[in-house]
Amino acid sequence: MAVTVQHLYDANRDSLGLSWLAGQQGADRLIDTSGRASSDMVGYLNLIHPTRLHVLGNAETAYYDRLDDAKHQTILADLVAGRPPALIVAEGAVPDPLLIDCCENDRLPVLRSPLPPAEVIDALRYWLAKAVAESSSMHGVFMDVLGMGVLISGESGLGKSELALELISRGHGLVADDVVDFKRIAPHAIEGRCPALLRNMLEVRGLGLLDIRAIFGETAIRPKMKLKLIVHLVRRSTLENEYQRLPLEALTEEVLGLPIRKVVIPVAAGRNMAVLTEAAVRSAVLSLRGFDTMGEFIARQHELIGNSAQ
Repeated sequence: MAVTVQHLYDANRDSLGLSWLAGQQGADRLIDTSGRASSDMVGYLNLIHPTRLHVLGNAETAYYDRLDDAKHQTILADLVAGRPPALIVAEGAVPDPLLIDCCENDRLPVLRSPLPPAEVIDALRYWLAKAVAESSSMHGVFMDVLGMGVLISGESGLGKSELALELISRGHGLVADDVVDFKRIAPHAIEGRCPALLRNMLEVRGLGLLDIRAIFGETAIRPKMKLKLIVHLVRRSTLENEYQRLPLEALTEEVLGLPIRKVVIPVAAGRNMAVLTEAAVRSAVLSLRGFDTMGEFIARQHELIGNSAQ
Protein backbone atom coordinates (compact mmCIF):
# COMPACT_ATOMS: atom_id res chain seq x y z
CA MET A 1 0.00 0.00 0.00
CA ALA A 2 1.33 3.44 -0.97
CA VAL A 3 1.13 5.78 2.02
CA THR A 4 1.31 9.54 1.44
CA VAL A 5 1.62 12.43 3.89
CA GLN A 6 -1.98 13.31 3.08
CA HIS A 7 -3.09 9.80 4.15
CA LEU A 8 -1.19 10.23 7.40
CA TYR A 9 -2.70 13.67 8.01
CA ASP A 10 -6.29 12.58 7.30
CA ALA A 11 -6.03 9.48 9.52
CA ASN A 12 -4.37 11.20 12.50
CA ARG A 13 -5.66 14.76 12.31
CA ASP A 14 -8.15 14.43 15.16
CA SER A 15 -6.20 12.08 17.44
CA LEU A 16 -2.94 14.07 17.21
CA GLY A 17 -4.46 17.52 16.62
CA LEU A 18 -2.51 17.92 13.37
CA SER A 19 -2.52 21.14 11.36
CA TRP A 20 -0.51 22.41 8.39
CA LEU A 21 2.39 24.82 8.88
CA ALA A 22 4.00 24.69 5.42
CA GLY A 23 4.48 22.66 2.26
CA GLN A 24 0.88 21.56 1.77
CA GLN A 25 1.62 21.39 -1.98
CA GLY A 26 3.79 18.36 -1.16
CA ALA A 27 1.00 16.44 0.57
CA ASP A 28 1.31 13.68 -2.03
CA ARG A 29 4.87 12.82 -0.95
CA LEU A 30 5.25 9.09 -0.36
CA ILE A 31 6.40 7.64 2.94
CA ASP A 32 8.98 4.93 2.15
CA THR A 33 7.50 1.74 3.61
CA SER A 34 9.32 -0.83 1.47
CA GLY A 35 10.73 -3.52 3.76
CA ARG A 36 10.99 -1.14 6.71
CA ALA A 37 9.83 -1.49 10.28
CA SER A 38 7.57 1.29 11.53
CA SER A 39 10.28 2.29 14.03
CA ASP A 40 12.48 3.19 11.04
CA MET A 41 9.81 5.33 9.38
CA VAL A 42 9.36 7.96 12.09
CA GLY A 43 11.51 9.33 14.91
CA TYR A 44 13.17 12.38 16.41
CA LEU A 45 15.01 14.70 14.00
CA ASN A 46 18.15 12.86 12.91
CA LEU A 47 19.89 13.70 9.63
CA ILE A 48 21.68 10.33 9.67
CA HIS A 49 18.26 8.85 8.79
CA PRO A 50 17.17 11.37 6.15
CA THR A 51 14.19 9.57 4.61
CA ARG A 52 12.05 9.12 7.71
CA LEU A 53 9.40 11.36 9.23
CA HIS A 54 11.22 13.81 11.50
CA VAL A 55 9.57 14.92 14.74
CA LEU A 56 10.81 18.12 16.39
CA GLY A 57 10.04 19.15 19.96
CA ASN A 58 11.31 21.87 22.27
CA ALA A 59 14.61 20.05 22.82
CA GLU A 60 15.40 20.00 19.09
CA THR A 61 14.39 23.61 18.49
CA ALA A 62 16.38 24.77 21.55
CA TYR A 63 19.48 23.00 20.21
CA TYR A 64 18.95 24.55 16.77
CA ASP A 65 18.58 28.04 18.28
CA ARG A 66 21.97 27.71 20.03
CA LEU A 67 23.80 27.25 16.72
CA ASP A 68 25.16 30.05 14.56
CA ASP A 69 23.79 31.04 11.15
CA ALA A 70 26.33 28.93 9.24
CA LYS A 71 25.24 25.79 11.11
CA HIS A 72 21.60 26.70 10.48
CA GLN A 73 22.25 26.81 6.74
CA THR A 74 24.08 23.47 6.85
CA ILE A 75 21.26 21.75 8.76
CA LEU A 76 18.59 23.15 6.44
CA ALA A 77 20.55 22.12 3.33
CA ASP A 78 21.06 18.57 4.66
CA LEU A 79 17.43 18.33 5.72
CA VAL A 80 16.05 19.31 2.32
CA ALA A 81 18.62 17.20 0.42
CA GLY A 82 17.55 14.10 2.38
CA ARG A 83 14.02 14.34 0.91
CA PRO A 84 12.14 13.33 4.06
CA PRO A 85 8.40 12.81 3.58
CA ALA A 86 7.51 15.44 6.20
CA LEU A 87 8.44 17.27 9.39
CA ILE A 88 6.17 17.28 12.44
CA VAL A 89 6.60 20.09 14.94
CA ALA A 90 5.31 18.81 18.30
CA GLU A 91 4.90 20.09 21.87
CA GLY A 92 3.94 23.61 20.79
CA ALA A 93 7.53 24.26 19.65
CA VAL A 94 8.12 27.40 17.56
CA PRO A 95 10.26 26.56 14.50
CA ASP A 96 12.69 29.00 12.90
CA PRO A 97 10.89 31.10 10.23
CA LEU A 98 13.83 30.33 7.93
CA LEU A 99 13.02 26.61 8.31
CA ILE A 100 9.38 27.24 7.39
CA ASP A 101 10.36 29.28 4.33
CA CYS A 102 12.86 26.64 3.22
CA CYS A 103 10.26 23.86 3.51
CA GLU A 104 7.62 25.93 1.73
CA ASN A 105 9.98 26.54 -1.19
CA ASP A 106 10.87 22.83 -1.37
CA ARG A 107 7.21 21.73 -1.01
CA LEU A 108 8.31 19.79 2.08
CA PRO A 109 5.23 19.19 4.30
CA VAL A 110 5.45 20.59 7.83
CA LEU A 111 2.73 19.58 10.31
CA ARG A 112 2.09 20.80 13.85
CA SER A 113 0.84 18.81 16.85
CA PRO A 114 0.33 20.08 20.41
CA LEU A 115 1.19 16.66 21.87
CA PRO A 116 4.62 15.65 23.25
CA PRO A 117 7.05 14.27 20.62
CA ALA A 118 7.23 10.81 22.22
CA GLU A 119 3.43 10.49 22.09
CA VAL A 120 3.37 11.59 18.44
CA ILE A 121 6.11 9.11 17.51
CA ASP A 122 4.42 6.19 19.30
CA ALA A 123 1.05 6.95 17.68
CA LEU A 124 2.48 7.27 14.18
CA ARG A 125 4.60 4.12 14.49
CA TYR A 126 1.49 2.17 15.49
CA TRP A 127 -0.55 3.70 12.65
CA LEU A 128 2.15 3.06 10.06
CA ALA A 129 2.57 -0.55 11.20
CA LYS A 130 -1.14 -1.17 10.60
CA ALA A 131 -1.25 0.86 7.36
CA VAL A 132 1.45 -1.19 5.63
CA ALA A 133 0.65 -4.58 7.18
CA GLU A 134 0.32 -7.55 4.85
CA SER A 135 -3.29 -8.57 4.31
CA SER A 136 -5.26 -11.42 2.79
CA SER A 137 -8.81 -12.74 2.63
CA MET A 138 -9.75 -16.34 3.45
CA HIS A 139 -12.93 -18.36 3.16
CA GLY A 140 -14.48 -19.71 6.35
CA VAL A 141 -16.11 -18.67 9.61
CA PHE A 142 -13.98 -16.76 12.11
CA MET A 143 -14.99 -17.18 15.74
CA ASP A 144 -13.99 -16.29 19.27
CA VAL A 145 -14.01 -19.65 21.04
CA LEU A 146 -12.99 -19.55 24.71
CA GLY A 147 -11.06 -16.34 24.06
CA MET A 148 -9.10 -17.75 21.10
CA GLY A 149 -9.47 -16.64 17.47
CA VAL A 150 -10.52 -19.76 15.53
CA LEU A 151 -11.01 -20.01 11.76
CA ILE A 152 -13.44 -22.80 10.82
CA SER A 153 -12.57 -23.87 7.28
CA GLY A 154 -13.41 -26.76 4.99
CA GLU A 155 -15.24 -27.76 1.83
CA SER A 156 -18.65 -26.33 1.05
CA GLY A 157 -21.59 -28.25 2.50
CA LEU A 158 -19.84 -29.62 5.59
CA GLY A 159 -21.78 -27.46 8.04
CA LYS A 160 -19.35 -24.67 8.94
CA SER A 161 -22.14 -22.12 9.46
CA GLU A 162 -24.27 -24.60 11.42
CA LEU A 163 -21.27 -25.29 13.66
CA ALA A 164 -20.76 -21.56 14.10
CA LEU A 165 -24.42 -21.11 15.02
CA GLU A 166 -24.20 -23.84 17.66
CA LEU A 167 -21.02 -22.30 19.09
CA ILE A 168 -22.74 -18.90 19.28
CA SER A 169 -25.67 -20.51 21.13
CA ARG A 170 -23.10 -21.92 23.60
CA GLY A 171 -21.82 -18.41 24.40
CA HIS A 172 -18.98 -17.97 21.91
CA GLY A 173 -18.69 -15.01 19.53
CA LEU A 174 -18.84 -14.45 15.77
CA VAL A 175 -16.27 -12.29 13.99
CA ALA A 176 -16.98 -13.04 10.33
CA ASP A 177 -18.77 -15.52 8.10
CA ASP A 178 -17.87 -16.61 4.56
CA VAL A 179 -15.04 -14.09 3.97
CA VAL A 180 -12.50 -13.05 6.62
CA ASP A 181 -10.04 -10.19 6.13
CA PHE A 182 -6.72 -11.00 7.80
CA LYS A 183 -3.90 -8.54 8.38
CA ARG A 184 -0.47 -9.13 9.88
CA ILE A 185 -0.30 -6.48 12.59
CA ALA A 186 2.92 -7.59 14.32
CA PRO A 187 5.81 -9.99 13.69
CA HIS A 188 3.90 -12.82 15.39
CA ALA A 189 0.28 -11.66 15.23
CA ILE A 190 -2.46 -11.86 12.58
CA GLU A 191 -5.74 -10.05 13.14
CA GLY A 192 -9.01 -11.03 11.50
CA ARG A 193 -11.99 -8.77 10.83
CA CYS A 194 -15.27 -8.96 8.96
CA PRO A 195 -15.81 -7.06 5.69
CA ALA A 196 -18.28 -4.21 6.24
CA LEU A 197 -20.85 -5.75 3.87
CA LEU A 198 -21.11 -8.98 5.91
CA ARG A 199 -20.82 -7.56 9.42
CA ASN A 200 -23.01 -9.35 12.02
CA MET A 201 -24.35 -11.74 9.34
CA LEU A 202 -24.27 -15.55 9.27
CA GLU A 203 -25.66 -17.55 6.34
CA VAL A 204 -27.24 -20.88 7.28
CA ARG A 205 -28.72 -23.22 4.70
CA GLY A 206 -32.51 -23.28 4.94
CA LEU A 207 -32.63 -20.15 7.11
CA GLY A 208 -30.85 -17.66 4.88
CA LEU A 209 -29.00 -14.68 6.34
CA LEU A 210 -29.23 -14.32 10.11
CA ASP A 211 -28.45 -11.07 11.92
CA ILE A 212 -26.54 -12.53 14.87
CA ARG A 213 -26.40 -9.25 16.77
CA ALA A 214 -30.19 -8.85 16.57
CA ILE A 215 -30.91 -12.49 17.48
CA PHE A 216 -28.34 -13.18 20.20
CA GLY A 217 -27.38 -9.68 21.34
CA GLU A 218 -24.26 -7.55 21.44
CA THR A 219 -22.19 -10.14 23.31
CA ALA A 220 -22.43 -12.61 20.39
CA ILE A 221 -20.35 -10.36 18.13
CA ARG A 222 -16.60 -9.63 18.16
CA PRO A 223 -15.18 -6.82 15.99
CA LYS A 224 -11.79 -8.52 15.65
CA MET A 225 -9.67 -11.38 16.99
CA LYS A 226 -6.10 -12.62 16.60
CA LEU A 227 -5.90 -15.84 14.58
CA LYS A 228 -4.52 -18.66 16.75
CA LEU A 229 -6.12 -21.86 15.45
CA ILE A 230 -7.60 -23.28 12.24
CA VAL A 231 -10.24 -25.98 12.61
CA HIS A 232 -10.50 -27.66 9.22
CA LEU A 233 -13.57 -29.81 8.58
CA VAL A 234 -13.21 -32.75 6.17
CA ARG A 235 -15.18 -35.78 5.06
CA ARG A 236 -14.14 -39.05 6.67
CA SER A 237 -12.82 -40.36 3.34
CA THR A 238 -10.61 -37.29 2.99
CA LEU A 239 -9.18 -37.80 6.46
CA GLU A 240 -8.32 -41.44 5.72
CA ASN A 241 -6.68 -40.59 2.38
CA GLU A 242 -4.80 -37.38 3.22
CA TYR A 243 -4.13 -37.21 6.97
CA GLN A 244 -2.66 -39.38 9.71
CA ARG A 245 -5.06 -40.55 12.40
CA LEU A 246 -2.52 -39.65 15.10
CA PRO A 247 -0.06 -37.11 13.65
CA LEU A 248 3.26 -37.23 15.49
CA GLU A 249 3.72 -33.48 15.07
CA ALA A 250 1.16 -30.70 15.31
CA LEU A 251 -0.25 -29.62 11.95
CA THR A 252 0.18 -26.01 10.85
CA GLU A 253 -0.99 -23.86 7.94
CA GLU A 254 0.90 -20.81 6.76
CA VAL A 255 -1.10 -17.58 6.79
CA LEU A 256 0.65 -14.36 5.73
CA GLY A 257 3.99 -15.99 6.40
CA LEU A 258 3.16 -17.25 9.90
CA PRO A 259 2.56 -20.92 10.81
CA ILE A 260 -0.88 -21.24 12.42
CA ARG A 261 -1.78 -24.38 14.40
CA LYS A 262 -4.30 -26.52 12.52
CA VAL A 263 -6.67 -29.27 13.63
CA VAL A 264 -8.45 -31.54 11.13
CA ILE A 265 -11.85 -32.89 12.26
CA PRO A 266 -13.84 -35.38 10.16
CA VAL A 267 -17.54 -34.66 9.83
CA ALA A 268 -19.98 -37.56 10.35
CA ALA A 269 -23.55 -38.06 11.49
CA GLY A 270 -23.94 -38.02 15.25
CA ARG A 271 -20.68 -36.23 16.02
CA ASN A 272 -20.99 -33.19 18.28
CA MET A 273 -18.84 -30.77 16.32
CA ALA A 274 -19.22 -27.92 18.81
CA VAL A 275 -17.85 -30.04 21.66
CA LEU A 276 -15.03 -31.28 19.43
CA THR A 277 -14.15 -27.70 18.46
CA GLU A 278 -14.10 -26.58 22.09
CA ALA A 279 -11.88 -29.54 22.93
CA ALA A 280 -9.53 -28.60 20.08
CA VAL A 281 -9.29 -25.06 21.46
CA ARG A 282 -8.61 -26.30 25.00
CA SER A 283 -5.91 -28.63 23.63
CA ALA A 284 -4.35 -25.72 21.69
CA VAL A 285 -4.31 -23.61 24.87
CA LEU A 286 -2.50 -26.40 26.73
CA SER A 287 -0.03 -26.70 23.86
CA LEU A 288 0.71 -22.97 24.03
CA ARG A 289 1.40 -23.43 27.75
CA GLY A 290 3.95 -26.14 27.03
CA PHE A 291 1.89 -29.32 27.35
CA ASP A 292 2.76 -31.96 24.72
CA THR A 293 0.20 -34.77 24.93
CA MET A 294 1.58 -36.76 22.00
CA GLY A 295 5.15 -36.39 23.26
CA GLU A 296 4.09 -37.65 26.69
CA PHE A 297 2.32 -40.62 25.11
CA ILE A 298 5.40 -41.54 23.04
CA ALA A 299 7.59 -41.25 26.15
CA ARG A 300 5.27 -43.62 28.05
CA GLN A 301 5.35 -46.04 25.13
CA HIS A 302 9.16 -46.05 25.02
CA GLU A 303 9.27 -46.58 28.77
CA LEU A 304 6.86 -49.51 28.53
CA ILE A 305 8.90 -51.08 25.70
CA GLY A 306 12.08 -50.63 27.70
CA ASN A 307 10.56 -52.28 30.79
CA SER A 308 9.26 -55.19 28.67
CA ALA A 309 12.70 -55.76 27.18
CA GLN A 310 14.20 -56.15 30.66
